[in-house]
Amino acid sequence: MAVSGMGDSQGTPLSVALVRQRYTPYGGAERFVERVVETLSRQGMAVTVVARQWHPEAGNGVDIHCNPFHLGRLWRDYGFSRCVQRHWLGRPGWMVQSHERIPGCNLYRAGDGVHAQWLAYRARMQNPLQRLATRINPYHRYLLAMERRLFGHPELRAVICNSQMVRHEIQSWFEVPDEKLHVIYSGVDTEAFHPHFGKEYAQKVRLEWGIPGDATLFLFVGSGYERKGLLTLLRAMMRVEDAWLLVVGRDGQGEKFKQIAKRFKISGRIRFAGGREDVRPFYAAADALVLPTLYDPFPNVVLEAMACGLPVITSHQCGASDFFKEGRAGLLCDAWDAETLARHLADMMDSRRRRQLGQEGRSLAETLTWERVGIQLDALYRRIMA
Repeated sequence: MAVSGMGDSQGTPLSVALVRQRYTPYGGAERFVERVVETLSRQGMAVTVVARQWHPEAGNGVDIHCNPFHLGRLWRDYGFSRCVQRHWLGRPGWMVQSHERIPGCNLYRAGDGVHAQWLAYRARMQNPLQRLATRINPYHRYLLAMERRLFGHPELRAVICNSQMVRHEIQSWFEVPDEKLHVIYSGVDTEAFHPHFGKEYAQKVRLEWGIPGDATLFLFVGSGYERKGLLTLLRAMMRVEDAWLLVVGRDGQGEKFKQIAKRFKISGRIRFAGGREDVRPFYAAADALVLPTLYDPFPNVVLEAMACGLPVITSHQCGASDFFKEGRAGLLCDAWDAETLARHLADMMDSRRRRQLGQEGRSLAETLTWERVGIQLDALYRRIMA
């Protein structure tokens, strides 16, 4: 599938700068970048990853091109953006694909969604003083300004959206033309994440955390408990007897949520496992994934759970809701609606219902492979370079 002579009108091979501020081998965005590198290399393009940090396990021979000194996240993001703009934007023979909000890039992957939309959702749970603090916060003001400049910049050729939800949000907030917006979902390794993987660990996980082997076990996976909707889930758990919840993920306010579980008198059925590099044994031990996130462009854990044959409950504010709107493979509720979420939890207590939704999710996941991502990217780059 390699394309010889891909480049400018004189036949000069095109060079591509992929921009990602912090690169680790574990994030979903980074796995997407790796797929982009493979696709562009097949098309005969020279690819350079521009990053502030590059994890040694992520690859060899890649330099850190933009790492200016900074203090605080505002200075961090601004300094990195200015570095990219000075050294990469507008260079002859170069195309810049950014995974950060950098005005002037040629392609942008909106993997972090729309910050303006997140703040609108966040305001629903804030009091007037908190909303005022958010409005005058310099970092939020900076991100909002970068979004406006990014989506209105004349050099922007295409936007890669990781869900239809994000595509609609960009249209609503910034009126970007339809032809510039392309939905390419992330992929999942359906062999690494499989219904049969880790079954031998399932009972071990339950024994380790004191969870009865015959109990219905719900799994929450996510760092940043507030944004991922853990408070709504704890409120829903108050209405569902006999079910257990296992929380996997890091959060600096973890102790706060443990105290909330105690106040709700459900702490005996809640387990906090902290952050884990390999979540597959927890998928194997659980009966369903529950993620009533307040805002999430597209969480990879949903794809992983589906590939493992787990039914999913998530929110309308999650990009994965694209797949569940007809009640197949998973169930949806508003991120703040604990009552509806509790009904969905009760529905998942039925093993036949779980099995049906889990099988539908696995079938869907088998179509969402990284190979498919490569094919879609290949077609997009050919179209842009034509």
